[in-house]
Amino acid sequence: MSRAGRWGTLVGEAVSPTRCPPQGASPMPRLALYALVVCVLAVAAAVVSFVQGNWLGIVWVLLAGLSSNMTWYYLKRDKARKSVAG
Repeated sequence: MSRAGRWGTLVGEAVSPTRCPPQGASPMPRLALYALVVCVLAVAAAVVSFVQGNWLGIVWVLLAGLSSNMTWYYLKRDKARKSVAG
């Protein structure tokens, strides 16, 4: 029984084991992107919290600072790995 042509299968597909990296600007590392999204959401939550008069926004500010540092760390780590790799 042939599975070629069925939805969701890779039988009969030409899949290259090695893919060339995109040319031009390098994409942002995935973990850095996730940390940046968390940072933006934490800042928005802090603003909403402070506008409502809730001092729990301080926790959101601390989370925004932590995730911001994580974003810079992952970006610098990726840059260092690329410079070592050539």
